[in-house]
Amino acid sequence: MRRLVLLSPLLLLASLPQISTAAEKLTELRLDYAYYSPASLVIRRFGWAEEAFRADGTRVRWVLSQGSNRALEYLNSGAVDFGSTAGLAALLARANGNPVRAVYVYSRPEWTALAVGKDSPIRTPQDLKGRKIAATKGTDPYLFLVRTLRTFGIGRHDVEIVHLQHPDGRVALEQGRVDAWAGLDPHLAAAELEGGARLLYRNPEFNTFGVLNTSESFLAKSPLAVTRVIAVYERARQWIVSHPQEAAQILAEEARLPIAVAKLQLQRTDFAGPISSATLGSALRAAAPVLADEGLVRKGVNLEQAVSALVEPVVGQIAARLE
Repeated sequence: MRRLVLLSPLLLLASLPQISTAAEKLTELRLDYAYYSPASLVIRRFGWAEEAFRADGTRVRWVLSQGSNRALEYLNSGAVDFGSTAGLAALLARANGNPVRAVYVYSRPEWTALAVGKDSPIRTPQDLKGRKIAATKGTDPYLFLVRTLRTFGIGRHDVEIVHLQHPDGRVALEQGRVDAWAGLDPHLAAAELEGGARLLYRNPEFNTFGVLNTSESFLAKSPLAVTRVIAVYERARQWIVSHPQEAAQILAEEARLPIAVAKLQLQRTDFAGPISSATLGSALRAAAPVLADEGLVRKGVNLEQAVSALVEPVVGQIAARLE
């Protein structure tokens, strides 16, 4: 693994000449936290964001995101300044007019898979024809489901997709109201260990990166704040790599999970990095066609341009200076 050095916010700002330093002073910074983003939980637990902005008198407010769709809604409405999402979910939002920018990659997780109940007769993805499948629209699990169906030659009209938020999808699976569920950690890990759910289909390549997004307007108005937040996230990423047991304990406590569930989630999450904008862009370009083919984006949208607009060069420039 590469040796990483955490840069101060001022050094990060100096490394980004395309961003103006004429930023307005912030009275409040609104960050989301999510159980699928362990870095956000670590930052919140240790007060590192508050520490980074204390000298400016900026108050930090935390908002819980239950899925990429919620985080993107909050960003679009201005309820948060930073939102944690899956990369492909952010691209879907960008292509449909949400002016988000991906400024940092906080993990490469295998956080989604297709799950069935422990006594389910379903043995292969082909067996899903005619079945009900729970998924949260606009999230990585939903897009994972769509890509899986296409891979196995199953049409969208061959199944019934039941749109539920991630925790409700787990409940629906365990109660037998759906036949399968496109789950998301930690709910998926909990369903496996506590409810005996069986993973029907896994494909790490169908899981996109976990990315931290901001809005175009916030990036333009408060570039120094963006670099400070990125530096805090990088601090958290490095801490998780060095303290896996403590990170699992924080995740367990924050999400009210058994420690075994938290450990399983972290075991299938890669925190090595940082990830460059080129790597993120390549992964999104490979996955992007499914958005158009499935009619998930508006007609005429140029997905290549959407990827370029989403993947803010900040990601790559900071990554290059953290080697």
